This record gives sequence, structure tokens and C-alpha cells, in this order.
Amino acid sequence: MNSQPYSDNSDSSGRSGGSAGAARYTHGHGAAVLSAHARRSAADSAAHLLPHLSAGMDLLDVGCGPATITADLTECVTPGRVVALDAAADALEAARATLSERGLSEQVELSCGDVMALPFEDGSFDVVHAHQVLQHLADPVGALVEMRRLTRSGGIVAVRDAVYSAMTWFPDPEGMEQWRSVYMTTARTNGGEPDAGSRLLSWARAAGFTDVTASASTWCYATPADRAWQSETWAQRCLTSFGPQAVDLGLAREADLETMAEAWRQWGGSEDSWFVVVHGEVIARV
Repeated sequence: MNSQPYSDNSDSSGRSGGSAGAARYTHGHGAAVLSAHARRSAADSAAHLLPHLSAGMDLLDVGCGPATITADLTECVTPGRVVALDAAADALEAARATLSERGLSEQVELSCGDVMALPFEDGSFDVVHAHQVLQHLADPVGALVEMRRLTRSGGIVAVRDAVYSAMTWFPDPEGMEQWRSVYMTTARTNGGEPDAGSRLLSWARAAGFTDVTASASTWCYATPADRAWQSETWAQRCLTSFGPQAVDLGLAREADLETMAEAWRQWGGSEDSWFVVVHGEVIARV
């Protein structure tokens, strides 16, 4: 299948080809990014989906990344079929390690695939889930149509994405707003939409869903450990992930990357630091 970039995945080269949904994956697959994705759980990233799960459901996790969310969802639907799909070899290797560690290697199928042309028959699953996927696609509505195709009558498509313009923090070192501006401009230049979370309801309706429940939730970083982790992972992303892409695209200078990374480290060094990531989410019924 063609490698298509979505939230927890993309091919490591960035630009991928083959479908109208192709866009360059803004985060890449450096250590800081994979570390961030491996930190996620169903409790903090798919709470809107959990009440709808039951034993025996068949579930597809699109853009599974390191599969930490997938592993949690698997425990909710066992003995149902679970498939973890990603387009990136690095992500699938991380997923394989996670599933092995959790003792789920025999219960979860790993699949390499394109979100715009998923390699499964119509109506193959009761649940199709995608976390932080649609924000990285040039055709998010088309992706939702494809997810809907795979979902059985009575099943659900569950998606969740961040809203970068709604992120808020304190204190505000010089360079933090520059970070947001450069990231959002880079993501849009790459063909994605960093405010995808606020558009999910609209996209689901455009994809033909008529029974859609929209909600919102947050990640909050305010403990010493969370502040240290959040500040360092984003400092590293400025230097090794989206930052070099921004330089290549003419959207930032090398010096700007250092300024943004230092801003993140200054933020993380304050005992008063607080950061909230706002997410939109939908449950779309078929």
C-alpha cells in the first residue's frame, strides 16, 4: 500500500504519493515523536470511545503508531478481532514491541495500509478508530468516507484531533507564540489542518454521517514530571522534527528553531508552568 501520513504515522521520508489524501507528515518519526505517541493510553486519548465498546467487537485502529492506545482498546473488545494499521514501518515496529510487551501479539493483527484505500472489505468492523489522524490529511472527509465504508450497520467511527489555535499556557516565554505560528503554518503547507479537532463534526457530516455526537477533552501538563516531559519533547521537535521542515520550506530560520526550543525549556523550568491541549472528538454512527 502507499504510505499515507496520519497522526501517529507516516513514511519517514515525509512526502508520500498515490492518493488525493496524501500530505506530508509534519512530525516525522524521531525519538521525541515516538516517545510522545507511546505515552498515550485509551484513558487519556479515547475516553469518548470507551463507553461504546464491548467484548466481541471487531475493531480497526487507523494510524496506530506505537499501539499503546490499540492495546488498551483490545482489552475492551477481546475476543473480538483487532487490527492495528499504520503506513510507517517505524511505527509498526514500535507497535510490535508494545503488543509483545503487553502479551497481545497473538490478539492484534498488524497491517501496513493507506487511510484513503484501506485494505479491508466493506463492513469488516464494528468500530473504526483514528486518533490524531485527520489533522495530517489533505482529504479528511475522504478518509472518513473510507472509514465509514468499513463499518458495519450499527457500528461507529470514532476520531479525535487537536485544536492548535486553542492551546493555552502559562507563563509565556518569548518564542512560544512563534512556535505555534511556525508549527501551524508548516502543517498547513504540508497539506494538513492543525485545527482539525474543531472541524470534525463538519467533516463527519460532509462524509455522509447523520448520527454524530461531538465532544471535547483536554490534556493538561502541570505536574513537575509532565512539565519536564512536555517541554523537552517539544524542544526536540523544534530542533529535529517539524522545525527542519519549516526551514526547508522557508518558513523559519535555523536561529528560530533554537529560539523556539529555548522557549519550551524556559516554560518547563518554571514551577508555575501549565499547558493545555484542546481536542475535538466525534462518535459517528453508521
